[in-house]
Amino acid sequence: MLELGQKATAAGALIKDVTEADFMAEVVDASMQVPVIVDFWAPWCGPCKTLGPALEAAVTAAGGKVRMAKVNVDENQMIAGQMRIQSIPTVYAFWQGQPVDGFQGALPASEIKKFIDKVAGLAGDGGLSEALDAADEMLEQGAAADAAETYAAILGEEPGNARAYAGLVRAHLAAGNDAQAEAMLAAAPAEIATAPEIEAVRAQIDLAKQAEAAGPVTDLLATVLAEPDNHQARYDLALALHASGKVEAAVEELLELFRRDREWNDGAAKAQLFKIFDSLKPQDPIVLKGRRKLSSMIFA
Repeated sequence: MLELGQKATAAGALIKDVTEADFMAEVVDASMQVPVIVDFWAPWCGPCKTLGPALEAAVTAAGGKVRMAKVNVDENQMIAGQMRIQSIPTVYAFWQGQPVDGFQGALPASEIKKFIDKVAGLAGDGGLSEALDAADEMLEQGAAADAAETYAAILGEEPGNARAYAGLVRAHLAAGNDAQAEAMLAAAPAEIATAPEIEAVRAQIDLAKQAEAAGPVTDLLATVLAEPDNHQARYDLALALHASGKVEAAVEELLELFRRDREWNDGAAKAQLFKIFDSLKPQDPIVLKGRRKLSSMIFA
């Protein structure tokens, strides 16, 4: 198991009221490890009452990638003067001991999120990318339990990580825990439910279910050769080919079906092609070649 970065789980560890006495420790020194957002505010400031809670929500949602220091300028005029605060609310982002970004005035939630995401990115991802790569390799090598443990640890750090969530579902599938995998997929958080990684796993599960009902390749191939316009037989042949691991051959049959009748069965050939493409990596040669051929037919 890889050792991931420590996650601050309590809001109090992420968001603090800071004074002149601890500004150096809580902002400047702390920013050597993690970016720190400093909110300069005052109790009489109307926009501050809107911006402050929105900033706190965004920082909390960032899950420890950013911390927040709240400085009351009325009570800490020396710091406000040193930072040349001329109006409030004013927000500065500190990283590696220095102010690196900031803004004045209240912002909408969407802009606040962009700002927090940008600041969080200054520190990288804390090794999560390396951990994900390692978990993917474990899964490919058949170590489903170890991969699942790593994916779960990553989700503990970053609950909204679509790649880790999808990886954990795939690990359950690899371990034969199909029911648990499907339940987890159905319960995917709304913010990542339609992420490409999640859609890929969903497509893999759908294709696996189709494989259970796929007919014999030999019989279906004989039917298609004898009846080239038998669209249902060609579609079933594609399912059977995919179920037997002949993915490229399945794609070719679906492309031929689309060429012959793109509207058959409410565009079933195109829908099945996209399902197969979604189940594979975006740069897979089968995906690149298949998409290119499909596009040439669509826009011919």
